[in-house]
Amino acid sequence: QLQLVESGGGLVQPGGSLRLSCTTSGATLANNAIAWVRQAPGKEREVVGCISSSSGNIHYEESLKGRFTISRDNARNTVWLQMNDLKPEDTAVYYCAAEGGKFVPFACPDEYPYWGQGTQVTVSS
Repeated sequence: QLQLVESGGGLVQPGGSLRLSCTTSGATLANNAIAWVRQAPGKEREVVGCISSSSGNIHYEESLKGRFTISRDNARNTVWLQMNDLKPEDTAVYYCAAEGGKFVPFACPDEYPYWGQGTQVTVSS
């Protein structure tokens, strides 16, 4: 069972930055592609982006390219979401999620059986 754990959320002013982390409390992340998904109040979940197990493929929601960066270090069993130039509309609960496979050759998966508990990101002055 892949148990994902996010951390790093908080309150940040517009224009600020945050880095979220995703790790596991059980199995290694190394064999899994990982996605970041967010859900804002009253809105549907949105896939922010995803990274393959080897970091060979990384995909982003088009509107977030240039501000958000996903990376990973399998030796540290961690995937990160670096968020820069944050805007109030980025306020959401951010989740890391996994489909169970290693590869994301063309796009992020649509379904995710494995989820973390989420971490709140609030962008406000």
